[in-house]
Amino acid sequence: MASKGTQRISRSTRNNLVDWLSLSEFQWAGRLEHPDFLARLFDLEKLPSKDYRYKNAARDIYQHAVNNWDWEDDWVFGDDRFNLRDGSDENLLNFLVETVHPVVRDDPAAAAEMVSAYNNTLRRDGFELYPVDHFGDRIIYGTRNIAAYHAPAKLTLAKTPDLTENAVLRRHLDMIVRDLNDDPATAISSCKNLIESQCKIVLTDLNVEFSERDDLPGLFGKVASQLEINADAVQGSSRGSDAIRKAMRALTTTVQSIAEARNAIGNGHGSDGPSPATPRHARLVFNSTVAVAQFIADTWHEPYRKE
Repeated sequence: MASKGTQRISRSTRNNLVDWLSLSEFQWAGRLEHPDFLARLFDLEKLPSKDYRYKNAARDIYQHAVNNWDWEDDWVFGDDRFNLRDGSDENLLNFLVETVHPVVRDDPAAAAEMVSAYNNTLRRDGFELYPVDHFGDRIIYGTRNIAAYHAPAKLTLAKTPDLTENAVLRRHLDMIVRDLNDDPATAISSCKNLIESQCKIVLTDLNVEFSERDDLPGLFGKVASQLEINADAVQGSSRGSDAIRKAMRALTTTVQSIAEARNAIGNGHGSDGPSPATPRHARLVFNSTVAVAQFIADTWHEPYRKE
């Protein structure tokens, strides 16, 4: 049986991964027969059979998944011999990696699409698939630990109208998640671009003029004025309200910091050397960006207008 060792990947993440794969257009075994695929990962001769007529998993899987073909295609996800939902992190990750191996998946575009889908789910728990080698002109993937963060696809930010209806902001989000670990300087620049684009969309919606020469702090200042994003807009005088006032004031400082980070360690301006930005810097800027952009979106779509 597959090991139930270290389990940093949550139950919900595991379910989302295998459910996505089960419901997607992609066959988990690719161009291989089920027993041939599983034999690349497990010693099927030593695993027990679930059919009394056969002495091991190799024989019963072949009988039901190839010869008779009377098992559902996603049978493997509920089979406790492989523990894909309940086993170790390594067990599940190895399975995912194998589904996109060039021997299994001979379409590199399909493999890349699957890897992107896996990573959008895995990153919240601190893992991702990444290229480690090549098989001719095809990519071989491995897995690595990363610092966990909330993938944009799972944030409520991604569900607000300004993001679902504007491809430019969705593109910024996709670029950020793509580059956070492999190109942090670009991710930092994309964070600044996302808020800048969002501010322009809000101002356009409110019929407020702005110039293409306006920098990010200037654009945010106009948005903050229109949406009453300021300390004076907080109701009440309790200690809790005081804390929120401070947080509201910090938004302006955060926006300024994002703009400065892009200029200092992003790739927005020409530089005579490599950026010192690391993934942890990019994640810090990203998390700050999410806080600002989410608050703008929430405020914009609240019934704040006195209509």
